Amino acid sequence: MKIFLYSAIAMLFCFSVTAQIVVKDTTKMGYQLNETDTITEPILLEEIIVHKEKLDPESKKQFLLLQNRVYKVYPYAKVAAERLTILNKNMEALKTSREKKKYFKIAEDYMNNEFEARLKKLSRKQGQILVKLIYRQTGQTTFQLIKELKSGWKAFWSNTAAKVFDIELKEKYTPYTVNEDYLIETILVRAFDHGRLVKQESANSINYDELSDFWEAKAKSGK
Repeated sequence: MKIFLYSAIAMLFCFSVTAQIVVKDTTKMGYQLNETDTITEPILLEEIIVHKEKLDPESKKQFLLLQNRVYKVYPYAKVAAERLTILNKNMEALKTSREKKKYFKIAEDYMNNEFEARLKKLSRKQGQILVKLIYRQTGQTTFQLIKELKSGWKAFWSNTAAKVFDIELKEKYTPYTVNEDYLIETILVRAFDHGRLVKQESANSINYDELSDFWEAKAKSGK
């Protein structure tokens, strides 16, 4: 059943991506490392400040793990948004159902061959971050994208398979309500500013200054 997840996500990609590394999950401001996630290069516990608060050593470690995971999967989400735009544009230009079906089959075969092996190497947590970032870049959940590109039945099976591996395809990216999503946004903004990742605007505009103020106020209130 895992093949459904790989095939579905692979449908969004059309050319190769470069990426690197791995990471973990959040609760409040710190993190909790579990599963088998590791860091593949030395951890530099330099001063890390999130909404004006210095992180303790363990939280720094967990933040770096999350950062590595974001670095790993963001390029895939970026390509997903770009390829989805091209796919939709090309499909709209085709006149008959037969032409669309033929084009879709060619695109599907190419993307499966190109990306299936790479996606199989993602951990469950990397896969879940990818689902969140695909929502950030496209404005749609992975479940919605699968449903539109394939059939509702296919989407159902993809979602079922994903749940078996702790990946929820209906999950959205909500940095104002989920602390991990706020930290992901922090990582992205810093990576864009330093040229670590190539910036692509989110589908739904995010004012990072307002977002930071929101979480700072929330931290001060203790809620």
